[in-house]
Amino acid sequence: MILMEHIVREGHPALRTRAEEMKFPLSETDRELSEDLMEYVINSQDPDLSLEFGLRPGIGLAAPQLNISKRVFALHIESEDNEAISFIAINPKIISHSVEKTYLAAGEGCLSVDRDVEGYVPRYARITIKAYDTEGNEFKKRLKGLAAIAFQHELDHLNGVMFFDHIDKNKPYKDIPGATPFERD
Repeated sequence: MILMEHIVREGHPALRTRAEEMKFPLSETDRELSEDLMEYVINSQDPDLSLEFGLRPGIGLAAPQLNISKRVFALHIESEDNEAISFIAINPKIISHSVEKTYLAAGEGCLSVDRDVEGYVPRYARITIKAYDTEGNEFKKRLKGLAAIAFQHELDHLNGVMFFDHIDKNKPYKDIPGATPFERD
């Protein structure tokens, strides 16, 4: 089980390195890694497990955050219509995106960052993604709102980019042209 002590923090070189593509069929180690990422985000959202194991709640976790240079992450989110968006994305890509931008009105956070970072992080409002599941099956999804924001945040981890790299250092709350803020309930 992944615990907070396994998650590398801001400043660790793994968070600034482009992760390697995964090969299929997955090794048992890679399959377990994928499942462990999903287990963490699900467990971290359970108030009892979160308290018992000292887990910070998260909706996404990427392999580089565990100091593992592999292109895989897990997302587990309740969407606006209360349907769970929950999947493991291996070798993920954004294949198209909206012109319209969005950002989390309250700002983004990260399990690898132990401080509050103020500012707006511009993201595409809607994206179409392509990735592979643990069996090597390709899938496509259209994501919007929080799911689109979270996917882009985790994809950045696979490319060695941190969310605060997108924030204007001089004007962190600067208006983002063509962007609609996303407010989470």
